Amino acid sequence: MKKDLSLLPATFVKRYKRFFTDIRTEQGELLTVHCPNTGSMKNCQVENSRCWYSLSDNPKRKLPGTLEIVTTSFGNLAGVNTARPNHIVRQAIEDRLIPELRGYPSMRSEVRYGAEKSRIDLLLEDEDKGQCYIEVKNVTLDCGEGRAQFPDAVTSRGAKHLRELMAMVAEGHRAVLFFCVQLTGVETVSIAGHIDPLYAETLSAAMDAGVEVLVWQADLSDQTIRLQRPLPLVI
Repeated sequence: MKKDLSLLPATFVKRYKRFFTDIRTEQGELLTVHCPNTGSMKNCQVENSRCWYSLSDNPKRKLPGTLEIVTTSFGNLAGVNTARPNHIVRQAIEDRLIPELRGYPSMRSEVRYGAEKSRIDLLLEDEDKGQCYIEVKNVTLDCGEGRAQFPDAVTSRGAKHLRELMAMVAEGHRAVLFFCVQLTGVETVSIAGHIDPLYAETLSAAMDAGVEVLVWQADLSDQTIRLQRPLPLVI
C-alpha cells in the first residue's frame, strides 16, 4: 500500500510535446512539469482544472516536477503517471489483497521473456503452481456515467503484449492482463474498439486462448494511491 505520497495541488494549464505540462501552483507560479504518459490522455486535459504533482529531489532531473493526478472532463480524478500502476499492483499482491494472485512466494519485475523480446511487468513463481505472467495497464479514459475504457489511443505495444501472454499460456503458464483503473467515479470498464480495433480483436483472441483479465480500481488522494476494489469488464 502506497502511504508516503505528498502531492501538491495546482491548476492544469496545458499539455504539449506529449511529455510537458504547464501548471499553475498554489503560489501563482507557472511551472512546467514532466507528464509521464504516452497516451492521448483523452478527457484528461481540462484547462483550469484541479491537478496534483510531485517534486523530486534528484538534481539531475531537467524537470523536478511530475504530473500525477488530473481532473477529467466529467469531474473525476485520474492518475496519469503510468509509472505508478506496476508499483500499486505489486504492493497489492504483497498485501494479499487480490485473491486470484495469492500463493506465489516469489515475485520479480521487468523480466525479459517472449519471442518479441518483451519485459513482463510482474512475474509470480511457485514450485507447484509454476509461473504467472502479469501485464499491467493503466486505465484513465473517463467516458462518463460510471464508464471507463482502454486504450485511449492506438497501442501496437499493447497488442504485442497480448501476443506474448498468449504464447505463455500455450507453453503451459498462467498469464494475466491487469487493468489498474486510476480513475474515480467508475463502475465498469470496457475496451475502446472504436479507438483501436486491432487491440480489441487481439484481446478477444487472448481471452479465448486462456489469458485471464483482472480489473481493479485504485483509491486516489494526495496522500495515498492504492488498489481498492475489483470492477467488471464489459465486453
